[in-house]
Amino acid sequence: MDWSPLVLSFEAAALATLLTAVVGIGLGALLASWRFPGRELLDVLFTAPMVLPPTVLGYYVLVVIGRGTWISTVYERLVGSPIVFTRAGVILAAAIGSLPLVIRSARTALEGVDELYLDAARTLGAGALRRFFIIRLPLASQGILAGLMLGFARALGDFGVTLMLAGNIPGETRTAPLAIYDAIQANREDQAARMAIILTVFALVILYTVGRLTRKTVV
Repeated sequence: MDWSPLVLSFEAAALATLLTAVVGIGLGALLASWRFPGRELLDVLFTAPMVLPPTVLGYYVLVVIGRGTWISTVYERLVGSPIVFTRAGVILAAAIGSLPLVIRSARTALEGVDELYLDAARTLGAGALRRFFIIRLPLASQGILAGLMLGFARALGDFGVTLMLAGNIPGETRTAPLAIYDAIQANREDQAARMAIILTVFALVILYTVGRLTRKTVV
């Protein structure tokens, strides 16, 4: 059995999670902490990838960063290779699918922090950034961690956006979900079953862990 698609999936999901941790927590903090015109519209735009068909989402991504766009041109000049049909495309596709989960979880967790703690820190002279990093972020850490774990699971299982953005190139962009599809098409059901079981077990472990992290203690 070729394990490279599984290895690629885990590598891409890990890198995508690192990317979404920075971007998702930042955007979640923006939505949770500041009131500005269009905030809820921005939230809708960030959430849209969760409900859009993967092929539609992949199409929009290609329109924005595909070959010939200014983003792709700048990236190629800096890196020397394109985004689409490369491993960078695999990572980006995984991040796009998981980002809404991280943003929503971070926003919910940050909004759930009791304002009394923040008010007390403010009266002691703590500035906005200090209150965020010393008070708000640590208190919201469990909810944020749960969101990152869900984002990792979502990135690990991405199919549609990866296919649209990175293709299905053996040894280069073929992830485990794509390999499962190919195995079914080629009547290699044993190989497909083994990969499916591994991904299923991992997803169940993540869901169980997230449930433990987000379970509220009943007094």
